[in-house]
Formats: sequence, C-alpha cells, structure tokens
Amino acid sequence: MSTSLYLTNQESVELGDIVFSSDLATKINDFLDEYEYREALEAYNLPVANKLFLFGKTGCGKTMTAKALANRLNKKIFIVNLSSIVSSKLGETAKNLASLFRNVKHKQAVLFFDEFDSLGSIRDYDNNDTSEMKRVVNTILQLIDDFPNDAILIGATNQIQLIDEAILRRFDMKLEFANPTDEVLDGFYKDLLATYPKEYQAIQPQYGISFAEAKTLVVDQVKRNIILALKNAKKGVH
Repeated sequence: MSTSLYLTNQESVELGDIVFSSDLATKINDFLDEYEYREALEAYNLPVANKLFLFGKTGCGKTMTAKALANRLNKKIFIVNLSSIVSSKLGETAKNLASLFRNVKHKQAVLFFDEFDSLGSIRDYDNNDTSEMKRVVNTILQLIDDFPNDAILIGATNQIQLIDEAILRRFDMKLEFANPTDEVLDGFYKDLLATYPKEYQAIQPQYGISFAEAKTLVVDQVKRNIILALKNAKKGVH
C-alpha cells in the first residue's frame, strides 16, 4: 500500500499536556480503564471500547488527544491522509479504504481519521451516481464492523452533522470537545504566561475561544510586549 495514504506520527504528546473538561476526562479515563482490563472484560464476553469519535470546535484538542492516546497505549498512530483516500475514480475510494484498514489490522495500531467529514463529501461529488455513494458507505460500515479488537479506531470532525448516522453508531464512544470555560482559560493563560519574564506578561485575555486561539493570542501579545520594550529601550524610555 502506498504510504501516501497515511502519515505516521513522531511527535510525543502526553495526555497531561491537554486540558480536558471534567466530563471529557472521565470518559477518556473510562476508555483507558477498559483497555487496561480488557482481558478480564472479554472473559465475560463484555465488549471493550476501541472505536472513538471526537467532535466539536476546531482547536480544542481532538488531534492532540488521538496522538496522546496512542502514546499512552504505546501504539503507533496512522494519521489518514484523506486527500489521498478520496478519489473521483469509480470504486477507487472504497479500494483505498480497504487497503488502509488491511494494513493497520496487522500492526495493532491507532488509525486516526481527522476531518472525517471529508469522507462524507464523497457521497455528494456526483449526484448522478448513487451507486458510488452506497459503495463507499457500505465499505466504511463493513470495515468498521471488522475492525480488530487489538487496534484503536479514532475519527474526528468539526462538522458531525455531515457524518452518516449508520457510521456514527459503529463508534463505541462519542466525545465532544467544546471551547473551555472562562475559569479553565484563566488557568491556561496563567500557565502559558509563566514561561515568559514578568515584564512581558501583560495581555488582554479573550474568552469563548479555543485553546489554540488562546495560545495564538498569548504568543502574539507577548511578542508585541517584547518588541515594544526593546523599542522603548532604544529611545531611552523607562
């Protein structure tokens, strides 16, 4: 299979690096507990969650969570390159998907589909060819049903409304990522600013935004503070 269908992640991300809401943290811990004690659960024919769907706001940690879970479980993560998966050629998308899943099946890895809604767009690219739409959906459903228990499947999207309901039902857990509360953001700002000298820490915080947006805000304002201080020093302003 061409490696252009996926990327293997080399970045080390720890779960402790990510700020979760209490509800989200509980669900993630439940998932990790099930994985740790999966043999005991399977002995009673109890299903063990290994298919997660992450949805919600951009920049709230979905991709980082997938990488951190792979790291915690000591598994290689395959980040799917959906631009290489989706094809306008008849039957090619389904073939690419089957090839990708087949490869991961032998590696006991984490298979991560970011922007999973991109697969939804294939269902509409040719309104005159409903057979191709059905072929792709049926392929995804079959591949998810046959997904091995010793591997992890993670899908993520910012637009869950675009995902076929039959596909969503195949995922054991759905985890919603929302913008952090004002209180959580205050702590996040404090932690970020603590890495800079006190004289550069003055910022105008914003709320109702994602962690990624908050980090960009801090970086931009700290840079401006440093540059302003250097300009004033040149002018002899104290």
